[in-house]
Amino acid sequence: MKIYGSVIGVRLKKKVALITGGSRGIGKAVAELFMKEGAQVVITSKNQKQLQQTAKEMGNSFFVVGDVRNENDVKNVITKTIKKFGRIDILVNNVGVLPKMKPLDKITEKEWNEIIDVNLNGHFRFTKYVIPQMKKNGGSIINISSDAGLKAFENFYADAYVAAKAAIILLTKSWALEYAKNNIRVNCVCAAVVDTDMTRNLWLNTKEKRQITAAEHPLGRIGTGVDVAKAVLYFASDDSSWTTGAILPVDGGVSIK
Repeated sequence: MKIYGSVIGVRLKKKVALITGGSRGIGKAVAELFMKEGAQVVITSKNQKQLQQTAKEMGNSFFVVGDVRNENDVKNVITKTIKKFGRIDILVNNVGVLPKMKPLDKITEKEWNEIIDVNLNGHFRFTKYVIPQMKKNGGSIINISSDAGLKAFENFYADAYVAAKAAIILLTKSWALEYAKNNIRVNCVCAAVVDTDMTRNLWLNTKEKRQITAAEHPLGRIGTGVDVAKAVLYFASDDSSWTTGAILPVDGGVSIK
């Protein structure tokens, strides 16, 4: 049986970290690793049942239910985190969803706006309301993007998703420049296909599909949440204290093909 938090590290000791989409997938892996490194972790998502289950698995970690599409929910998550811990040192903008795959001329405006709202505007809202808190003591913001924001992929019918992920990359650089004077670092991790419940439901649902997907990555395997979490940990910790505006592909080599 896995016991969360049984080995406490030092890299994030006394740090308060807020992770969006923290109840599953990459966000959950980041939360687990951060707790092991000594951080006070706050996870948030719109799924209360899933949040409760994840918090219980991680030793009753603190969570706040909130939808990144709702400005008042975002404000509430920030307010409750500050009330509980008094500060926010790290923000991981992780939340994201994939659309139903279809060509551009088949996408409805509603579908387009929904994907942009979660994948791009969610990052904007949380960053906007965390910045005033981080201006007090400095901080680290890590945006989760995708290799689909770095390059085009043939037959990848997810235009709104691609647009959002590419925008996040340039916003990372813009925010890094804008808030460096406040000792706020902003960096970005671009992941390829990571083995999560979402990807398993969408296209990693057969042995053949998993083999094909693994072969598309030069390193020959599908990524794990831990692969991404370790990169996020680097940006969150003082190990990267002289790094801001960096875009790090964690993608098994896909982006260099």
